[in-house]
This record gives sequence, C-alpha cells and structure tokens, in this order.
Amino acid sequence: MTHTTRLPDGTDGQLSLLHGFGAAQLPQADPARASSLPIARVILDAQLPHLDRYFDYAVPAAMDAEAQPGVRVKVRFAGREHAGFLAERIQEASTTATLLPLAKVLSPQRVLTPEVLALATAVAARSVGTVSDVLRSAVPPRMARVEAEFDDPGAAAAAHGESMPRPSGAAAASGVGGAPGTSSTVLPVAAEPPPSGGFRRYPNGPAYLQHLCSGESPRAVLTSLGGYGATAWHEEIADAVAAAVSSGRGAVVVVPDQRDLARMEAALVGRLGAPAVARLTGEDGATPRYRNFLRILHGTATVAVGTRSAAYAPVRDLGLVCLWDDGDDQHVEQRAPYQHVRDVLLLRAEQAGAAMLLSSFARTTEAQRLVDTGWAHAIQADRSEVRRSAPRVLHAADAYQMERDPLAAQARIPHAAWAAAQAGLKTGPVLLQVARTGFSPALACDRCRHAARCPVCAGPLAQSGRNAPPACRWCGRPDPHWACPECGGTRMRSTVTGATRTAEELGRAFPGVPVISSAGEHIVDDVRDVPAVVVATPGAEPVAAGGYAAVILLDGNAMLSRESMRAGEDALRRWFSAAILARPATAGGTVVITGDDDVAVGHLVRWDPAGAASRELAERHELGLPPAVRYAVLTGTREALTHFLDGLETEGTEGTVRVVGPAPVPPDVRRDAVLAARALAGPKRGTDRGNAAPDALAGQGSHRMLLFFSYRAAAGVTRVLRARRAALSARRTGEPVHVRLDALDVL
Repeated sequence: MTHTTRLPDGTDGQLSLLHGFGAAQLPQADPARASSLPIARVILDAQLPHLDRYFDYAVPAAMDAEAQPGVRVKVRFAGREHAGFLAERIQEASTTATLLPLAKVLSPQRVLTPEVLALATAVAARSVGTVSDVLRSAVPPRMARVEAEFDDPGAAAAAHGESMPRPSGAAAASGVGGAPGTSSTVLPVAAEPPPSGGFRRYPNGPAYLQHLCSGESPRAVLTSLGGYGATAWHEEIADAVAAAVSSGRGAVVVVPDQRDLARMEAALVGRLGAPAVARLTGEDGATPRYRNFLRILHGTATVAVGTRSAAYAPVRDLGLVCLWDDGDDQHVEQRAPYQHVRDVLLLRAEQAGAAMLLSSFARTTEAQRLVDTGWAHAIQADRSEVRRSAPRVLHAADAYQMERDPLAAQARIPHAAWAAAQAGLKTGPVLLQVARTGFSPALACDRCRHAARCPVCAGPLAQSGRNAPPACRWCGRPDPHWACPECGGTRMRSTVTGATRTAEELGRAFPGVPVISSAGEHIVDDVRDVPAVVVATPGAEPVAAGGYAAVILLDGNAMLSRESMRAGEDALRRWFSAAILARPATAGGTVVITGDDDVAVGHLVRWDPAGAASRELAERHELGLPPAVRYAVLTGTREALTHFLDGLETEGTEGTVRVVGPAPVPPDVRRDAVLAARALAGPKRGTDRGNAAPDALAGQGSHRMLLFFSYRAAAGVTRVLRARRAALSARRTGEPVHVRLDALDVL
C-alpha cells in the first residue's frame, strides 16, 4: 500500500522515503471510500524539494463531508504522520497503487482557497522554492479556540460587536456591503471618486480613482508628495481602497513595518469603518492574526492591511492590491524562498485581474521598469505642483557653498546646515538624519587609521557611550586594553558618528532646546510642532504634525559609499523619505544635504525621483544587471556547485544564462548567514513558527556563483533549477546548494 510517484532520479518515491524515515506501519484494511470524488490530492508540510508535489490519498466515507478542498489534514507518509492541506478532490488517482486513506481532518475551515494556492504555486515557481514554504507565510497557524467562534457566524459577529460589515464614506454611498433590510446580492453602483486632496495633486490621479470606482483595474506607480497631514501617503492609499470598495470589490494593502501599519490601518478604519478592515501581522500574536484571517476568509472583512503575509490574504472579489514603499528591504521574506512582496502582489494582480498601486516617495528601478514596459502607468506631480508642495533643497557641498565655506567638505555638519537648523528652530522642530545608530559604531587607530577589530572573532569594535570601553559588535566582548596590531598604538578615534553621539553634541550646541533621539530600540512616532532637535536614523524619523522647519541629511557620503549596487538608489530613497517631512518651500521649509556625489544629490535638489530611477535603470540595462535582468545566487562548496551545474537540463535555455563564478564568499557574509540560520531555528513572536530551513543552513557555503538570465528565459531557467534541486534532494548525494532568486543583498 504505497503512493508510488516517480522521483526525478527514476526511483520509487515511497521506497526511497521509507529508507530515510523507517518502515511504515500500514493499516490492515481500507475504510470504505467516499462515493463521489474519492481521491484527495494533498500538499505535505515538508521542506524537502523532492516532496514539492501532490500526493494522492483515499477519502474515507466517514470524512466525505468535512474533507473539502482547502482544509488542513493529517496523513500517513513514510511511516510518520504529516500535516498538510487538501488541495483538491478528483475522481481518478494518478497512480495504480493502493492508496492510504486520510488520517484526520484537523478542521472544517477551508483556509487554503484555490486563488491563494494558485498564487503560492506561482511564487514558488518564480522563486525556485517549494509551495509548502510559501504556504507557511500565506496561512497562519491554526488556533482551535478562534475557529470555535466562527463555527457559529452569529456568535462570532456578536463577540466582535458587529452584525455585518457596513462600509462608510463612498462605499456606503454606493450601497455596497448590505445594510439591514436590503439584499446582500444588490449590485454595486459606481460612485464618484471619494474626496481626496492627495490625488488631486497629480494630473492623472483623479482619473485613476474614477477607473477604480467604475470596477476597472488600472495599474499605477505613484510617486507621492504626501509626507504628513490630511493628504499624507496613507490617506492617498485609503482613497484608492475606498474607490475599489465602492465598486463592490475587496483590497489588500501591504506596508513594511508596524509604524506604517498603524497609520495605514487608522486611515482605512476612518474611511471604511472598523468591521470592513482586518489587520494581518505576526507582531499581534497568533490568536489575533488568525481571527482576522478568518474574518477575511468568511467575508466579514473586505480589506486586508498588514505586513508581508497580508499579501496572501483570502480577500473575496479582490479588486485592488497596494504596496507602500517597495524599496524597503523589510518587504523581503526572511525564510525560503525569500520572495519579495512586490513580486507576490504583481503575480496576484495578474491572476485576479485586479488593479495595482505601488506608492512611495522615491521610485525603485523595479517600479520604473514596470512603467517603461507599459505594465503600469506613472502617477506623479508636474513641476508646478512640486514647487508648491516640496521643500527647498540645498546642497552643502556645491560650488556656491564651497566658495563661501571652503571647509564644508570636511565638516560633518557644514555651515549651511548649522544656519538652516538655527533658522528652523525659531519656528518649529528640526530633523537631522544620521546614517548609523549608537554612539561610535566604528573605531580605528588614531595613529595609522587601521580599523579596530576584536582579537577573538575579528569583529568591528564600537563604543556605546562616551566613557564606555570599546566592545565587539559581533561577540560583545569588551576590549579595554586594545592595541593596534599594525603600529602598536593604543588610542582610538571614531570613524563613524552614531545617532546617540550626534544628539549629545547637538544638545551642547543648542542649550535650552529639547533633543529627541529616534533610533535603534527607541523609536519615536510623532513629535509636537514646537522647537526641538530630532536626531533619527533612516526609517525611524518621527512625523511632525505641521512638518519640520528644516531637515538636515548628514552622512551622505557614508550612505553612498556602501558596497552595494543599490547604494545610490537606497540613499535617495532614504533622503526623499526624510525630506518630504519638511514643510513646503512656500512655508519656509528647507532641506540641507551633505554628500559629494553631484549626480545623486542633484536628483534630490531638483526633486526628481522618476528621473533618478530612469537613469539608474538605463545604466543597469547597459551593464546587464538587475532589474534589467533576473539572476540566481547559488551558494555552497566549490565541489557542490560544480556538481549542481553539471546536471542541469539546459535544453531550450542555451545562450541565455551568463555564469559568474564560483568565487569565495567573504567571511563576514558567511558569518551573517550562520547568525540568520540560528535566528530562524528558534520561535519568534508573531511569526508563523520557528523554523531552521535547510536552505538557510546551506547558505553557509564557502563559494558563490551567479547566474544572469533575461525575463524571457526566466521561466525555463527557474524550472530547470527547481528540477535539479529536487533531483539532488531525492538522491541525498553531495552537499546542499542554496538557491536564491533576485537577492537584494548580494550585488
């Protein structure tokens, strides 16, 4: 009694697995099968690549009613009981072997919808991963107590103080959602675009909302000018969601972090009402997350908002998917297959025929590519609106400033920045953005400038406070008696000034003015509209109710000099995100930027994020670098990489793959991979489950190889990469090879 599926190496699947897991104790007699569609196709919750397929099981007659597609099940596999999802039921099995019956239906809740399963399958294929890995992000863990609330819909609604979702604003005006005394099947009536001060700033903004209200599916890349106030970015997205809801459709909104989620949720609740909105984030804990997931599944909530996992929310009649700040690296899944939320939502919009909105203050090269190919339209302000809404930007190291202050290039806070801060403090708060948190996050020998490193692990030494001894940032070991191995010097100097030290120095420079630090573990969300000095790291900037009087962008050269292909793009994104928090130039708002790169800084001075993205993408096309092409990162030992490539079935992909390497992986990168694998090994609050994936451990390999290929050839290349992984996994020969697609932290 086996389910005999042929493995890529030609061996019998069940026998191969029995050898690895031990002999199975098979039942003595088969229970009677269901009379209709007696075969269940199951997706196992397994991480091995060669198990990434459907397995057939018999449906006992006693389970006929509850064994429906989408439910969680337990099955006997290779001598053990495994969890999985029932994907579908069919009439005929794909094998002539005798099938094992389903062991148990864990819950009648059909948590895996056909749409989400199709999305997970597409994501796995694109990312060279497994469907079960994607489903761990898509479907939250089961909470039996929460499911009991939804067994009786009336009791569940009463428990949450709601009878049925009642949209407000434009949605209520259109009759969507079903009010008491009306039929729930009333067709929606297209309404006028909801009041939006934000979208009126853009020439084609109102037209985008009108298309949404009419039930159409426009796709757009929005370069937002809404930093704060009633027309902030989250209000713009809420306008788009309300327009989609007014046409009788649902929406999904994904943001990178908890601060953005709080603002976005408040805007949606204010526009649509709390019953229509469900929040999905692991930070809330397993129970609230699963409860909101079931609210969406049962249709009592029509809009899902959250972090990465919200991209898979089973929203009914999906009409719009929105992504805020797609350049934020928190949108990348931290577990295999490391998919980017932007790619997930692009696939979902295509599959569902839904509208899409990518919104941010800057513009990524990936978003620019969507505009260039015609897949999406650009929504951006014209020059007159930019001059009216954006602050005045000064370059502290341009020719004019250098003539007035020849030492401006050497000073961390040049004269122009001091002058802007002093003038700004007369009318409101002043923001200073610094590159690094801490006091002195990097130290060097005062005599020879050699970097100070730990004698035990070779990690960088840092100083947490003015009188604190230097300590290793990797292992935490203090080293109060450090001596330079190059020249023997014992005095250190700070090569990077962190947020804490900057705040301390500014406190002495501006006596009587409060200094607020927002960095590291202490992040401030909002500040009052009164004179204050605010020091923040990128992404941790508080919002001032009336905007900052001045914004000073320090450490420009440090941001631009990172060893990354995306250093300039990321620096511009961080600069635009901070600069937009300043008041408009018409209200006296000023931004001062430090940095020697006239090209990158010039885009900020002209407030031209679209031009910056277009220029950067053109250069990537010339060099054959992402996102002009796609690429795969293969990590393992040199022997394992050679063996992996030797067995690739490259039929149909000749001449389309450019191979770079293998090359040794830098020691610090290998160390980071080890720490990442260890972090995944333990349970984390608010995640699906603790999980040390084999792929994460394989990332500790000593060598790395890059495969570059075009988008046209991507489907074929990813298919052969998946097949090769599955074949090697089934044979259990050689050392593992870790495969990542389109990684942001490699080039």
